[in-house]
Amino acid sequence: MTDQPDTPHAELLRVALEAAERAGALLRDERPASLGVAATKTSPIDVVTEMDLASEKLIAAHLAEHRPDDGILGEEGASTTGTSGVRWIVDPIDGTVNYLYGRQDWAVSIAAELHGERIVGVVSSPPRGQVHHAVLGGGAWLNGERLRCRPSPELGQALVGTGFAYVQERKEVQARLFAELLPHVRDIRRSGSAALDLCDVAAGRLDAFYERGTQAWDHAAGDLIAREAGALTGGRVGEIGGPELMVAASPGVFERLQPLLDELGAWHD
Repeated sequence: MTDQPDTPHAELLRVALEAAERAGALLRDERPASLGVAATKTSPIDVVTEMDLASEKLIAAHLAEHRPDDGILGEEGASTTGTSGVRWIVDPIDGTVNYLYGRQDWAVSIAAELHGERIVGVVSSPPRGQVHHAVLGGGAWLNGERLRCRPSPELGQALVGTGFAYVQERKEVQARLFAELLPHVRDIRRSGSAALDLCDVAAGRLDAFYERGTQAWDHAAGDLIAREAGALTGGRVGEIGGPELMVAASPGVFERLQPLLDELGAWHD
């Protein structure tokens, strides 16, 4: 599976990799030419495709078969409490709009936490041909190769990823922040997938990432992967990352970017 040595959480990693592989194959191979929209989420442009729901159903069934006592939290509604202390956090397609339009920046994101601590993360992107994974204390990996975040440049030379909300009012606030931050960094990118942005920090394809409004399923796996690659992650200064604000960066960039985002008000609308 990888060159990584066995870990105490090897079974959870195996199950997550299998589920992500199966869901990714479904999404890649059975994507219809014209996708139907099954429902809406927070706004008319935040779509839930039929394939999004099919992917979550497949993942939930796989987890129930192999880990019947575990809980699950899925973006599209899968939710069980479980009795084992393990809970799976699932985004069946992170980057749904990219998937809808046939763009490449989408992935399946699966994380496992034990008594509230994230211990396994898998972000699999079939169109990129990339499977990122991490186990707590075991490093971050891409297709079997160890990942390290990029050495920290000066903030003015940092390439930063971000994302915008679907709700128009919040997007307008985020656009103004974007304009205020841009003179302080090399440039800003927006892929449309928080999970992949976090993995890009881990792999050195970005120096940093920030976003307001991500939910647990968006960042659970990618956050662990970034941290295991040597990045720092958090929210506002002194706080953990979450819906209010998610920041990840190589250590030197993080130390400068996090307080700047706090000062600019990236944590509120």
